[in-house]
Amino acid sequence: MIAVKRLAENAAVPLGVLFASEVTNLMALQHENIVELVHYCHEAQKKVVQNNGRYVIVDMTESCLCYKYLPKGSLDNYIYDTTLIIWDTRFKIIKGICQGLHFLHKELISGPLVHMNLAPNSIWLDDNWVPKIADFGLSRLVNEEETRMDMKGYNGYTAPEYLYRGEISTMSDIYSLGMVILEITTGEKNCAVSQDRSARLFVDNVHKNWQTDEQIINKYPSLNHNGLQQVRACIVIGLKCVEADRNRRPSIVDIVNKLNGKRTNF
Repeated sequence: MIAVKRLAENAAVPLGVLFASEVTNLMALQHENIVELVHYCHEAQKKVVQNNGRYVIVDMTESCLCYKYLPKGSLDNYIYDTTLIIWDTRFKIIKGICQGLHFLHKELISGPLVHMNLAPNSIWLDDNWVPKIADFGLSRLVNEEETRMDMKGYNGYTAPEYLYRGEISTMSDIYSLGMVILEITTGEKNCAVSQDRSARLFVDNVHKNWQTDEQIINKYPSLNHNGLQQVRACIVIGLKCVEADRNRRPSIVDIVNKLNGKRTNF
């Protein structure tokens, strides 16, 4: 069983051998928390389209990426109902996402791979609730302007320096990761609007409603001491990740270390 992602028709993707080379490199990425890319289709064909009242023949390119199918679907189907997933499972999902991003940012011989579209619907779940990051590397397969257009659908997860200045770095992914961590931890949806594309109102509400142990236990009444410590850590991590100044965000190394109970610079 496979899941097929169809890129926009006639997307500005690399031609021929270069496209095949880029996708083959992505297919080589193997990690427990990365969706397996198993194949691709890339075909040019002639189509008749209407242009200024006349029918003309144009060359159109269709590109598809074939991923291993995961029956549970994407993370956004589950995290906004706290009765669907207990805290232990939520924490497991958070750690898995961070491990997958650590792989993309720190473990590739070719250097960091910036995801750029990290959001709950680009994270899939297997039967054991293991998270798998999908849609990685799409920024390599389409040009920057198309990537910017595509990310309009991800309001609330996009770092402000990219939204307003077009600056791309691993810190762009850290901002998106922070939003995802806050959503998983709180069970609340990041409801960004056009006037608040970086979802600062959502962040302010987390600051206000998730700071004390009493507030946390009110949300998760059955938490033990260890679980309380985990929720605290995830709130701290999430809020640090969504700092407006990217220089104040933690690296994925510090995030993974803090989740594993190690000393960090937080």
